[in-house]
Amino acid sequence: MVLVSRTTVAIVGGGPAGVVLGLLLARAGVAVRVVERHDGFNRDFRGDTVHASTIRLLDELGLGERFRALPQSRLDDVSLPRADGSTVLLGDFSRLRPPYDHVAMVPQWDLLAMLVDAARQEPSFSIVMGQAASDLIVENGVVAGVHLHQRRGGGEHEELRADLVVACDGRGSVLRAAAGMRPRSFPVPFDTWWFRVPRRPGDAETALVPAFDGRDVVLSFPRPDYHQVAYFAPKGSDAQLRAEGIEAFRARIARVRPDFADRVDTIASMDDVHVLDVRMDRLARWWRPGFLCIGDAAHAMSPAGGVGINLAVQDAVATAAVLGPALVGGVRGRALDHALAAVERRRKPPAAIVQGAQRVLHRVVFERAFAGRLQDGPPAVPAFLAEHVPPVRGLYARGIAFGPLPEHAPAWARRAA
Repeated sequence: MVLVSRTTVAIVGGGPAGVVLGLLLARAGVAVRVVERHDGFNRDFRGDTVHASTIRLLDELGLGERFRALPQSRLDDVSLPRADGSTVLLGDFSRLRPPYDHVAMVPQWDLLAMLVDAARQEPSFSIVMGQAASDLIVENGVVAGVHLHQRRGGGEHEELRADLVVACDGRGSVLRAAAGMRPRSFPVPFDTWWFRVPRRPGDAETALVPAFDGRDVVLSFPRPDYHQVAYFAPKGSDAQLRAEGIEAFRARIARVRPDFADRVDTIASMDDVHVLDVRMDRLARWWRPGFLCIGDAAHAMSPAGGVGINLAVQDAVATAAVLGPALVGGVRGRALDHALAAVERRRKPPAAIVQGAQRVLHRVVFERAFAGRLQDGPPAVPAFLAEHVPPVRGLYARGIAFGPLPEHAPAWARRAA
């Protein structure tokens, strides 16, 4: 038996892009359903950086106070170590105007739960958990909906009919593949292995400072009661690291971060170390009639800079700003195609700019680190400018905090706090 249902916009993927888009479209009065394949949001080692562009958006939506009540820590600057053990300050967020003068570290499940709670206050919004999209419904060359099935239980199938399907289902997007869309891939020199260690009294760091030792790179993010840690190694190293075992892995971390030596034994086994196969790609065309990709489904980002989530949220805001009024006005067919093309024209340049900057960062930091050439200190030109031309530290910080072409909430989506 196949259940047939109907909405105006079907959003597949309940991550930040999908939920923000659903919230904004619902505030425009558009009937929208978000479909999330997992039963809940509580999963470790999702991106948890909330940059100033997203914090400002939440203020505009009237959600700033609720956001600031969530458990969180903050990053106030970005530095790189020198060979003598000192650091050079690259990005100084204190040069930005408060309250958008930092990057917040917030568990993504808390952020998503807050956004969904706000969206459920809109009568045209709904979200379904535990349903996975398997294919698109295509009629006369136009996407007319999506095939869904329950991930647990009897595997009941549903045809969700929609005027527009938006793929927010990530870098391995099932719907992107079903639409016959193939992104262009860019080389990435590393993968990352995520884990956590306890935070101890005195670990009062609010700076982001990578640590280098030989060819090993470790980056840690302070959280209220633990450090979220990323170990970087050349792409394809996972099998070797797991074959060496947990003791060797603990020794690597302790060598690069001696301050963690007294707590690496809390990494019980390699099962506590989660590998991320880092990819970077971008679609040449983000849409086809009745269908649109945004976020990682349109442009998978490197974790360098931690901007992927925030760029996806900006995609969602631009999408809602263009499509919300159009869908309320009854725009369909060729006019809707023009609106989808407008979203792509607006958001493709920022994605390309950020990926270009990430590729430069890969070359000047990570490739040099894996070749053992970072022992002499950070890249000379950026470090010299940051040290001797103080406004440059503010420019670096603004690039991280806001990125290119940050979006504002449409007037019709704004609410008082």
